[in-house]
Amino acid sequence: MLMLQKDIFIAENESVKDVLKKLDRTAEKLLLVTDRKNRLLGTISDGDIRRYLLMGKSLEENIEDVYYKNPTFLRKGEFSMESAKKIFLKKKIDLIPVLDEEDTVVDYIIWNQAFSEEVRPPKNGKIKVPVVIMAGGKGTRLEPFTKILPKPLIPVNDKPIIELIIEEFKRQGGKKFYLILNSKGEMIEAYFNGIKKDYEVKYVRENNFLGTAGGLKLLKRMGTDLFIVSNCDVIVKADFQQVITRHKKQNAVMTVLSSIQHHKIPYGVINFREKGLVTDIHEKPEYTVTINTGVYILSREALKFIPENTFFDMTDLIKKLIENNKKVATYPVNENDYIDIGQWEEYKNAVEKLRVFR
Repeated sequence: MLMLQKDIFIAENESVKDVLKKLDRTAEKLLLVTDRKNRLLGTISDGDIRRYLLMGKSLEENIEDVYYKNPTFLRKGEFSMESAKKIFLKKKIDLIPVLDEEDTVVDYIIWNQAFSEEVRPPKNGKIKVPVVIMAGGKGTRLEPFTKILPKPLIPVNDKPIIELIIEEFKRQGGKKFYLILNSKGEMIEAYFNGIKKDYEVKYVRENNFLGTAGGLKLLKRMGTDLFIVSNCDVIVKADFQQVITRHKKQNAVMTVLSSIQHHKIPYGVINFREKGLVTDIHEKPEYTVTINTGVYILSREALKFIPENTFFDMTDLIKKLIENNKKVATYPVNENDYIDIGQWEEYKNAVEKLRVFR
């Protein structure tokens, strides 16, 4: 069994923001809602929070109406690991609490503990759409390495960034990848042509630098109604079939995978008005924001709004779609489910984080 972590418990009078912070601190994707005596009241997951936020609700509200009040659990001394495995597979859950006869949480079991090194199947099935990786940028934020290597081939531990990205999609069923190339593109081609792989890679070459979205116009004859787009310096842990299902259900033209981030300002923040008169001060305030991860689901219709052979960023495409009354949705993931490798400080964090992330 596992040692009980303090961060896995939360009270029902705590806020949604408190849940997000605890989920970021723990490796689990689910918290146990308990009373003061650690008796189980329910569970709350990142999926519960996502559904709540997509309803336009506030982060400051308590979780009383958010958490799941009929959780699955095991009774201490009355189960085997085989029975736990069956529950994991049937319920498609991440964690099962173990209770004593008074419903007090005394332990819990996670998927990795029950199945050891077995690869966990995606909860909602495998993706069957192509993945486009924007791999043509100059990588100026990772200089001086990118003076020699293209950014997608910068190593993280023992593999290049782009191969780690492909592995994450391949784990969920991805078999067909389009790489949009420009700067040092021939080196990327040489790398993939020289390794053994059980997936298909197609190269799409830009003649000019076309920004983070302009190169997608070169895919207008790709022949698919839906595809995933990823920057070449981010890894996002999400159930992509679930994202695709939601994208279709909302009739969206684009879905932006976003990440809920918490930032604490390490100084007192001053508010002031004209003539420099201070009106207020907040000591080390915390802010919660939702950022763009650089991973998207796109319907083929979106390509109509990208100009030919023109520098055009993904932010330009989002604005253009909104201006034309096309639906742009978002799918938020937790802070711990997003790794940015695109600048040196983030790169150093990613090297460490990926040791446990995978």
